[in-house]
Order: sequence, then C-alpha cells, then structure tokens
Amino acid sequence: MSAQTNFYNRFSFLYPLVDLFLKPQKKKFFNGINQLPYGNLLEIGVGNGSHFHLYKNHKITGIEISTSMLSAAMKNQMGNIELFQMNGEELNFEDNTFDYVVLSHVIAVADNPEKLLTQCHRVLKSNGKLLILNHFTPDNGLKYTDRIFNFWSKWFHLKSLFYLKDIMGINQFKLEKEIILKPFSYFRILIFAKP
Repeated sequence: MSAQTNFYNRFSFLYPLVDLFLKPQKKKFFNGINQLPYGNLLEIGVGNGSHFHLYKNHKITGIEISTSMLSAAMKNQMGNIELFQMNGEELNFEDNTFDYVVLSHVIAVADNPEKLLTQCHRVLKSNGKLLILNHFTPDNGLKYTDRIFNFWSKWFHLKSLFYLKDIMGINQFKLEKEIILKPFSYFRILIFAKP
C-alpha cells in the first residue's frame, strides 16, 4: 500500500471539513459538466462521494485509491454510479473508453501527475474532454502563501506551489476553456479535449 493511500485512509474522517470548503467550486464545476451531452464519464478520486447528487446527465464510473474514502463514497452511491478501488495512475480500463474524465482537486495530490494525465489521455475517446478543477498558484499575493506552505504541503500529499505549465503531460490535450473562479483567482476550471 502506497504512502498516499495510507495518508488518505487516515485523513478520511477530516475530509468532510475540506469538502465543505470546496463545495462552492464543486457546485459550479459539476453544473458545467451537466451541460455537456450525455456520455460515459470517469471521475478519478471521488473522495467521500458527497458530491454525487450533483451529477444529473451522465453514466458515471468513479475510482478512489483510499479504501476508507471509497467506503464513505459507497454510502452516497446512486443508481447511475459504479465505484472501484483504483489508482488513477494505473487505470484498469480499455483505451478509448470514456467521453469525459473528471479530475476534481486531484491533479495536485497525485504522486505522478504526468503518469495520471497519460492514463487520462489513454482512456479518453478521440475528441473526449478532460475536465479539471484545481488550485493553481496565481500571480497575486497568494503565490507567497503557496510558497510558505509548500514546505509543509508534502506532509499532506499536496503540491501547494502548483503551476500547470510545469506538467508536460497536459500538452497531450488542447485547452478549450478556462474559467477563473473568484475570489482571488486561486481555483480554476479547465476544459481540455483529446485531439
């Protein structure tokens, strides 16, 4: 079992507090996902699944690396959602399986974001969408907070100082839309297509 899995197994009881903080961004994110045509959607890193009720329009496959988180997610499971314990960096799905892949606050906590994005690209159909909600270090005063916290962030299996341009794997995709969320422009919704 990886150190990341162990951490999230222990962290799962605190996750509802984090989830409360992330709720406004997630609501906007999933409302946008619901506007997309019906399709086969993979969500990597479903956490405790408290957001499952926000999905309205797709066939959902959800994966989670943590057994504790997955157990909590199963309590929120709905009829259109299948759940599996799986690492997003080692997906057990065929190539070109999904119309959409969702990474909600996942890419900055992945052990290997490059490998994660390569797997996302592999399982997406041609013209499929990669949908990302995450914090990205902005070019304002918050960049100093990220720099200060960066030293401790490794204990939380999180990359505090986080720039998308540093992840070469994103170049496999074409950026279609970027939504910068207020306040402080700290969180962004990014919609990429697989060419």
